[in-house]
Formats: sequence, structure tokens, C-alpha cells
Amino acid sequence: MQSGPYSRSSIKPTLKNTRTPLYDFHRAQGGKMVEFAGWSMPVQYKDSHIASHLHTRQHCSIFDVSHMLQTKVYGKDRVKFIESLIVGDIAELKDNQGTLSLFTNTKGGIMDDLIVTKTDQEYLYVVSNAGCADKDSAHMQAKLQEFKAAGHDVDLEYMEESLIALQGPSMARVLQEGVCDDLSKLSFMTSVLTPVFGVQGCRVTRCGYTGEDGVEISVPCESVVALTERLLVNSEVKLAGLGARDSLRLEAGLCLYGNDIDETTTPVEASLVWTIGKRRRQARDFPGADIIVPQIKAKTQRKRVGLISRGPPVRQHTPILSPDGRIIGEVTSGCPSPCLKQNVAMGYVEMSFSKVGTPIQVEVRKKMTPAVVSKMPFVPTNYYTGC
Repeated sequence: MQSGPYSRSSIKPTLKNTRTPLYDFHRAQGGKMVEFAGWSMPVQYKDSHIASHLHTRQHCSIFDVSHMLQTKVYGKDRVKFIESLIVGDIAELKDNQGTLSLFTNTKGGIMDDLIVTKTDQEYLYVVSNAGCADKDSAHMQAKLQEFKAAGHDVDLEYMEESLIALQGPSMARVLQEGVCDDLSKLSFMTSVLTPVFGVQGCRVTRCGYTGEDGVEISVPCESVVALTERLLVNSEVKLAGLGARDSLRLEAGLCLYGNDIDETTTPVEASLVWTIGKRRRQARDFPGADIIVPQIKAKTQRKRVGLISRGPPVRQHTPILSPDGRIIGEVTSGCPSPCLKQNVAMGYVEMSFSKVGTPIQVEVRKKMTPAVVSKMPFVPTNYYTGC
């Protein structure tokens, strides 16, 4: 049900609800359901994983991402509050502009990645990962109590809205019919409140996890099935599941929390230095800054890189070896690329092997397979940055 008026900070999120509001719809559409981050989610539908992947690259697809944690941060000290938890410069954002950022701990480790949007509605809109929902909410609540005790004005509201992602090159043509706002003026990482095909109370944010142009639509739960059905009226649109979502994000070089980044990796090791605001680097006022900032100029012992190989698929935990057979790292994500027709992966290697073009090996089924360090994204991204 839709969020109603209530005391914000006293409400705890309903986590591990196991089923999104689209669960029955997924089943009716032939969705194959699997457990993911405590939720029952579709891994694919009647089309194959590869067919869904390619359809998203060529047309557009709907992904149910209602398992993500959506939070509103209110109060005149809301920016100061969120910046006490993350590495990003939220103060510099324009109204209705967002950024990818990271929760970090005092040791410099990444607690989660999240998107923070500075809305013109006197709140910050935060979307973080389903698998970290319990941890993220507890982390924010602890900081909230600390801020309130110090006399700061800040409150949290855990949203109950559903979230769907419409991703692919024909997204704007499909969605424009249902919104009054000119989508050509909504650039990557900007957001707007607007009715969508007559559904009130929607927030449309131009972002996504596929590398394609796309939006995420936060929509009242009671209307999400109707909106999804309305979008599917257009022959350009199909449903897609977790399988396609994973291979799409990997081709785009995007991290999956728990695989490619976690509390044992720093933003510098993870090649995510760009998420750290320049002002924040200078002030060193975010958790773990005294560890992270010196790493920016100094070389870390390891670095996240892209890998390309042929032969058997490369999966998580596959050992990465030097040409002479010494273990130099480990794969964190990998799959056959439907677009490139070869294996793509990312993982951490010793810094001396991190340069693009470096020949290495991967051990698959106890056999050595040649591989090469590759730039990412593997497939060029198509984010819409403006007219």
C-alpha cells in the first residue's frame, strides 16, 4: 500500500517481505521465481535469458526492482546527515539531480552503493540495495539518533512504493506517451514527479543498471500491476528477469554489491574513485577518509579490472593467474556476453597486472585459459545526457 502520513523516524521498514506487489503478476506471465536477497524474484520469463538480454539492448524491457530499499530523508540538516554516511558531494547537486555514492565504514570498506537524489520537495530520495536493506536501515537509524541527540533537524521515511525499471533504447518513445514532461529534458541521473499513464504519485528517475538509456519509476503499490500492464501494451516492451539484469550490468561494467564490492574493498581498489566528491576528498569528512584519500595518490595492492576470455565461462571465485601460473587474484563476477560472444568478467588482481591489455590466465575446471585485462564497460553505455 502507499505511504501515508505518519511519524517518519519511528517507522521501521518492512524488510524481507519475500514477495513484491508484482509477485502474482510474474507467476501469471510465466516468470520462473527464485530467491534473491530474501525476496522471491523472477530470474526469467518464457523467453530465454539471452533473448531478454538482447531485447533490452535493442528495444526495452521492464524489470521489477521493488525489492530495493527506498528512503526519504527530511529536515534542514538532511544533506549534512547523508554526507556523514557517504563519500558523495550532495550539497553541490542541483534540484532533482542524483548521484551514485557509497556508504563507507571507518576502515574504508564499502558498506553498500546507493543513489541519492536531491529533490526540490524538501527531501533526499535514496535508493539502496535489497541485500543490504537491514544493514543500511540500521546504519541510518543509528546515525539519525546521533544527529537528533546533537540537536540536528533530520528524519527518515522508509517508502512503501514499488519500483520498476524500464530499460533500453526505445524507453523514451514508449514512456513519452504516458507523461506530460518532455523526456528530452530529463537527462541521466535527474528525476521528476509526474503522473505516468494516469497513475498519480510517481517519481521517474533517468537511471538504471543495464548501461542502456532507461528510467526507474517509483509507483504506489496498488497501481504497479496496472502500470506494468499498460507499458506492455507497446510491442517494444517485454518483461525481463534477474538473469538478463545480471548479464546486462556486467557488460556495462557495473558492480554487484556482495560480489564485486563489499566491506573488505575500498572505493580506490574498486575503481570507484569518481564517486568521491572533490570537496569531500579535501575535507576528509566521510567515514574511512583517512584510509581512502591517501590511496587515491598511492598505489593500492590490488585493483578491480575487467577480463575477457574465450572457452569455458568464467564465474565468481575463478582464480586469476599470471602467465607463469602464479595466483594474482580472483574473479568476482563473470558470464558469457550475449553481445560480444565471448566471456566477460571482473575481478581483483595485483596492481602490477591491472593495466589494460595485460595477458593473464584464468583457471576454469582445473585448466588454464588465456585471458586479457580489458577496459570497462565491455559494451558501450548509452546513457542519455541531453539533447
